[in-house]
Amino acid sequence: MPQTISQKILASHAGKKELTPGELIYANIDFCLGNDITAPPAIKEFEKHGATKVFDPEKIVLVPDHFTPEKDHKSAQQVAMMRQFAKKHNLKYFFEIGCMGVEHALLPEMGLVKPGMLIIGADSHTCTYGALGAFSTGVGSTDLAAAMATGEVWLKVPESMKFVFKGKLNKWVEGKDLILYTIGHIGVDGARYKSMEFTGPAISELSIEGRLTMANMAIEAGGKNGIFDPDEKTLAYLKNKITNINWSLEIENWKLLKSDADAVYSDIYEFDCKDIEPQVSFPHLPSNTKPISKVGNIKIDQSVIGSCTNGRIEDLRVAAKILKGKKAAHGVRLIVIPATQKIYLQAIKEGLADIFMEANAMFETPSCGPCLGGHMGILGEGERSIATTNRNFIGRMGHPKSEVYLSNVAIAAASAVLGRIGSPEEL
Repeated sequence: MPQTISQKILASHAGKKELTPGELIYANIDFCLGNDITAPPAIKEFEKHGATKVFDPEKIVLVPDHFTPEKDHKSAQQVAMMRQFAKKHNLKYFFEIGCMGVEHALLPEMGLVKPGMLIIGADSHTCTYGALGAFSTGVGSTDLAAAMATGEVWLKVPESMKFVFKGKLNKWVEGKDLILYTIGHIGVDGARYKSMEFTGPAISELSIEGRLTMANMAIEAGGKNGIFDPDEKTLAYLKNKITNINWSLEIENWKLLKSDADAVYSDIYEFDCKDIEPQVSFPHLPSNTKPISKVGNIKIDQSVIGSCTNGRIEDLRVAAKILKGKKAAHGVRLIVIPATQKIYLQAIKEGLADIFMEANAMFETPSCGPCLGGHMGILGEGERSIATTNRNFIGRMGHPKSEVYLSNVAIAAASAVLGRIGSPEEL
């Protein structure tokens, strides 16, 4: 039976030749992941049920990133619990201040994610890793606890949807716009518990960073996962991340799986990129999108550039290109947050940090920070922020009566200068 890439990956981890959508399976995982919000409950469940040993200390990743540096004694206690658990079980991958980053930017950067892997994480945006040809999805903290003990996860095989992007991208359009356009088209539940497979000529030309952004937001359409067939760009990206190995042998060990040409999809959408301009998602749903030409005059109080969605070095270079020689408008708080420590250092070496601070921006340490209303940029009542983050639900970035507008990096940077939501073309 013809299989999609998601079916093939799940089958290989469940010890089966093929799978049917709706089938229930137990599958062996390659990695499981928790952060400073979701790992502590998982640790409590792990110990509550009498588990004394993790299934593999090299396949569990703990990353305190949501409230780091710890903003208060409660968040400090959460991280302390993770630190003690990592030490007790001799976990190889525990990342915190000095060597940390936002989890979904950190793991690909370190070369931990490879094609064909099955990765689960107690964070909904774990679907990010599908950009590299892995099946990755978010789970609850109790599922994480079970996985840490057994190395297995229970899943229902999802149906697959195919999204074909044709043509070439317009100026200032990037992966963020493609996924916002898609979510706007199908709605926040349009891919509920389905695998969102992205393909087409425009996707082939898209950078891995752009693909990471798209896969990251598959959950905002209700998707079980977002995924791309691995290609030469995938291998080039990984070769730059993974060193000190026999490269030819490493590739042979990977599962460079692709969907069969006659694989069955529940839905197939085709989009012509000439029709897609930079998108802005209005409050209070990611699906509430408008093209930048139809946004109107919306003044802002804050602009946030960063997060697991758009905090990579490619994003910071775009922001710096627009902000160079300019300043944030009076009354606009411009916040730039590199996604990892390595990106932070690279931004300094390239002079990007200088450009940001000369533009009156706050250049902050890697953290999820304001994305989830955590810290380092919380909105007050009636305030508006444009952000390169992934969600704009009511109260997401602070007060329930604040507003969050989602966009790509170029729009967020230009808007900071304009004092309202706008395009770089207006500068």
